[in-house]
Parts: sequence; C-alpha cells; structure tokens
Amino acid sequence: MNLLHFSRTNRTHVLAVLTLIVMAVFVVRLFYLQIIQHSFYAMLANNEQIRQLDLPAVRGEIYAMDGKNPVKLVLNETTYTVWADPHVIADANDVARTVSSAVGNKVVKSMDELLANTDSRYAVIAKEVTSQEAAKIKKANLYGVGFTAGIRRVYPEGQLASQVLGFVNADGEGQYGVEGALNDELKGKDGLLKTVVDIREVPLTIGSENVNIPAKDGDNVVLSLDRNIQNAAEQLLPQQLKKVGATDGSLLVMDPNTGKVLAMANYPTYNPNDIKKVKDIALFNNPIISHPYEPASVIKTVDFSTAIDKGAIEPNSTYINTGQIQIEDRTINNASKPAYLMGKIDMQTALNWSFNTGAVTAALRLGNDKDTVDAKARQILYEYYHDRFHLGELTGIELQGETPGIVIPPSDPQGNAVRYANMTFGQGLDITTLQTAAAFSAIINGGVYHPPTIVDGTIDDDGVFVQSESKQTNRAISESTSRKMREMIHVARQQFGYNSQDPAGYYIGGKTGTAQTIENGQYTFSQQTGTYIGFGGTPGEKPAYVVMAYVAKKNTQLGGEDAKVVFDPMSNWMINYLKLPPKG
Repeated sequence: MNLLHFSRTNRTHVLAVLTLIVMAVFVVRLFYLQIIQHSFYAMLANNEQIRQLDLPAVRGEIYAMDGKNPVKLVLNETTYTVWADPHVIADANDVARTVSSAVGNKVVKSMDELLANTDSRYAVIAKEVTSQEAAKIKKANLYGVGFTAGIRRVYPEGQLASQVLGFVNADGEGQYGVEGALNDELKGKDGLLKTVVDIREVPLTIGSENVNIPAKDGDNVVLSLDRNIQNAAEQLLPQQLKKVGATDGSLLVMDPNTGKVLAMANYPTYNPNDIKKVKDIALFNNPIISHPYEPASVIKTVDFSTAIDKGAIEPNSTYINTGQIQIEDRTINNASKPAYLMGKIDMQTALNWSFNTGAVTAALRLGNDKDTVDAKARQILYEYYHDRFHLGELTGIELQGETPGIVIPPSDPQGNAVRYANMTFGQGLDITTLQTAAAFSAIINGGVYHPPTIVDGTIDDDGVFVQSESKQTNRAISESTSRKMREMIHVARQQFGYNSQDPAGYYIGGKTGTAQTIENGQYTFSQQTGTYIGFGGTPGEKPAYVVMAYVAKKNTQLGGEDAKVVFDPMSNWMINYLKLPPKG
C-alpha cells in the first residue's frame, strides 16, 4: 500500500471528523442559545430596545360660577426646566448672562458652578420658566441648552378663595381645601407606554411587546362659589373688621334652599401662588370649617325651634323673667336686666333681648321636671341639635381640614342638666361656623336640612357643565315651626334698630351672638367672638340667602353688634346682586 495515499486518506477522515465535531458544537450551542436560553436573551434584547414610559395625566382645573356660567378659577400653565450640556456649550458666561436676563431669580443658585463642570453632560440651570421667558432664551440660539416642558398649578386671581381652594405641592399632591379633598378626582390617573425605541429613545410602533394605556386626565370641578359674591365678601370683610377693631373674621354666604356655599371668606388669608412667603401655616386652614367655637346666642334659634316643634312653647308663650334662673347648683343670668322687662314676658321678647332665662325655660318645658333640664329634655335637645341639625359632626363638605366639633350626649356623665342648660344659649358645645349656618338655613327655609356643599358639578370632555346630584336631606322641623321661627327672627332684628340699614320692602331677619373665650379654664371678656347670622329675601317667599359673620375682638362685650357691622353691607349687596324684588 502506498503510504502517502494512506496518510492523505487518514488526514481527510480526521478533518471530516473534526468538521463534524465543530458543526455539532455549533448546533448544540445554537440550540442552547435559541431554544434553552431564548427567554433570557429575549429579555436582554427587550431591556435594550423596549422602554416603559409613564404618560402623566393632566390635573383637572377648578371653576367657580359667574352667575349661571362656570369660569376658571384654577388652571394649569406650561412651564419649562432649562438645562445645559456643559461639555458642549460654547461660552458658559454667555449662557449664564442670557438665562439670568430672561428668567431672573428662577435660575438655580449654583448655576455658574454647574456650567463650569465640563465633565457633566446635563445640568439644570433654571426652573419654572414661563413660555414667554423660554422664548427669549430660545431666540438667543444657545448651543447645548435645552428645555423640558412641565405643568404647574396657577391661581390667576391670587388670594381669591385661597382657603377654599388650597394648593398643589411640589410633588403634585393637593393640600388643603378643594385641592386636598378632591385630590384623587383632580389628578386623574397616569397612563403607561411600553414600546420599542430607536437609538435616540424615540418610541416606535412596532413590536409585540407594546403596551399603550392612555392617561385619564383629572376631573374639571365646578364649585358652587359665585366668583362675584366671593370677591365682594373678601373686599368687604377686612374693611368692616377694621371699622370695629377686630383682629380676624369670617364671612359665609349660603343658599338656604340647596345648601350650596356661595362665598366663604376669611381674614387674614394668603396667595396660593406664593405659598413660600406664608410664615404662619395656620393661614392654610379655613376657620369656617376647621375652628369649632362656642356659638353663644345664635344657637337660641335652634333651642326655640326645638321647643316649638315639640309643642312645648309658642312665640306668645309666657314665663316669669327675674333676670336669672337656677339650675341645680348654678345660677344663670341674663346679660341685661331692664327693670320694665321683669315679670311676665313672652318668648318673642326673650328672643328679641336674647335672654338666657327664656332659652333655659324653653328647654325646661321639654321635660317633666320644671325645675331642671331632666333626662327627657336633654334627650330631645340632643336629638334636635345633633341628629336633626347635625351640630357637632362633620358636614361632609368637599374641603380638606373640616373638624367635627362636639355636642356631648346626655348618656355621657358630662351631659348633665347644667351643661344642657348652658347649651340652650350656646355654651358647653363646640361647633363650626358652617354647621351653624347649615342649621340656621334649615330653621328658616321650611324646615329641611340640606348638607352644605361647595361642589356644583363638573365640566365634561365636551366642555359641557354637568351639575352634581343633590345630597340627601332630612326634615329638621315642620314647615309650621319654620314659618313661626322665621317670623320670630325677623321680629328680633327690629330690636335696638338692628334693621336700620335694611332697604325698604324686604324681609330680613337675624340673630346676634357674643361668646366669651376660655383662658386658664375660666371664661373671660378679654377676648370675645361675635357672630351675626341672618337671612334676606322678598316678603312672602322663602329666603334667598343666609349670611353669617364671625369676628374676634379683644376687650369687648358687644361681639354680636360688631359682627352685625359685617353682616349688614353683605346682606344689602346680596339683595342688589340677586335682583330681588321688594314688596309691592
């Protein structure tokens, strides 16, 4: 055999075997990569090519009413974050000068240092830049400078209704007021885009892994606030407080027939566009819903309503007034004791003069024991105060920060005869201005309690105003009781010439309240709270509005009269604004 031939044949066989082995390795490797490890490498590819992007929802805007038409009170504005690539900008000083000139103090404090760091490829140099300011920078055509668009909350009318609206913090979350209470509805729900991107991170429309869940923008909320009434209240309140020397106050206007809040003003207040300037965070609170207080004599309207509704008294029912009344170990006095009103007087006179003896007597006649506010009388008072007029509990108004206050039940050891006697003239319980106004509205509107509301509806995607459904109501007192109380309150306003500022031909009623505050566990006259609550309308028709004024003042015993100074011009303004026809 030829050795040379054998050697060549053997090498051919060896090469063939080696080739088969190499091919087998490739096949096995490909099988391992493409079959066994398919999921792993597909995941790596997806990580490189697929991006998951959040699609931010647009926060809903807030409207107020302008008569019968919704108008924007809170809106969104496009703003920009200005950034630079220090590695490629031509002249850091030129960039700094141009941006500073365009945006002023919106540049970041460390802008010069950031621009000087050429190792960085991204540096934020200005924030919350408006479209007009961004246009000035773009006009300079600065190489290496870019813009990222965003949205910020804007309150174009400044402090108007600020303690009703609240604000949005840096994290996009609503704080206080409507912004806080309806944060979920306003902010909507972010969407999701999961898609293949190109080398520039631009989303493509190819790929089986694509996910596109559109964002659901927030609701556009329409408030029951009337912008014109709110503005009038905020203009009038500080002017009238200054006249009486009061330190702070509130002014609330409601539609008593629906429970809708038409204006809710407080002084002092703040501008939600400049919350960084607010030094006292207590200004963010809305005292009308967050500050329970002892309502004093305005609550006598609830006490008398209860007694009339139960048939215990009538407006012309009489009792013997001695200027004081004894309940167990406590002597309760009237604030004033004119000699000619000692002896037999009727309940109308007691309300006119705001006699505590009349209020306590009305409560006594609810029970079986005419010498004390017994268990039966206390249970009836609690039923009306708490269960029917909803004093001492949350009203459910669509505002963050509401406080319930407290009306102690007779089942509590503190719910004794003395406390309930004090409750008839507004001591021994804590309620809010809003609770008081809602209860008063039920007394004079025909007897129906409407839960107060500040949301009137929404603006749908087509720009149509859709009104909200009315909240569930309850009957607090009978129509007959309401009619009698309405007239009693109207007559009471005639006392002391309280009606001297009323225009002729209108049916207006009101009640004062002057409350001492507590210092070191004792009542004191060094700081008073005064309230005046009243209604107005055309004679023979249901009242068209309720106005409640609250003032805080040092060293006075006439808080109710001071609050009346706030009530009067607001009441007259409402008559003109609503174009109410006078009698005849």
